[in-house]
Amino acid sequence: MAVTIKRAALIVASLGVLSFIFGVIAENKKPAAGTPISGKDMVICKYPSDPSVVLGYLSVAFLILSTLTGYWSLFYPYKGKSVPQSVLFQNTSFFVFFNIALFTGGLAATLLLWPTITEHLHLIRNVHHNLSTECPTAKTGLLGGGAFVSLDSALFWLVALMLADNAREDHFDEVETDRKVEHAQVLASAEYHVKGGAV
Repeated sequence: MAVTIKRAALIVASLGVLSFIFGVIAENKKPAAGTPISGKDMVICKYPSDPSVVLGYLSVAFLILSTLTGYWSLFYPYKGKSVPQSVLFQNTSFFVFFNIALFTGGLAATLLLWPTITEHLHLIRNVHHNLSTECPTAKTGLLGGGAFVSLDSALFWLVALMLADNAREDHFDEVETDRKVEHAQVLASAEYHVKGGAV
């Protein structure tokens, strides 16, 4: 099955949507706080079942796959025809959206990883010698925000892919026009020499 721009766009969009869904569910499933259990000179934090860590890591994984696929799709030689990267980056709109997609991907990864790692650390380091600890969880809202930025990143990759497709078509049109002009010049030159020789 040949890779087409439509298929590449569908894969990028699907991965971005999956990252978004896992991030939103992770935000909704995150417990508000743990229950402190006092012991001798320590407090043990007991947390309810917390799938937000696994869901957060899944969201990050799909974000990374979406970003890698989006980047790869821009420079893939569709129909066996490759375009120099310099041609794509000469297009101002492509350059802008390419950088926005990279930036939003990095921002989404930060917003998703920060609370996920924090929550993971809260779960595995649940014994505290500070007797006034309140058994906190990761900051609320970051996973949800990261999920939305992850979806935005996928959309920006799709816009960049559309602009790359337009730049590819323009490049191939220019190459074809140049080839026809060069061919016409060669024919005109040959015809001139033939007529000159005949005279």
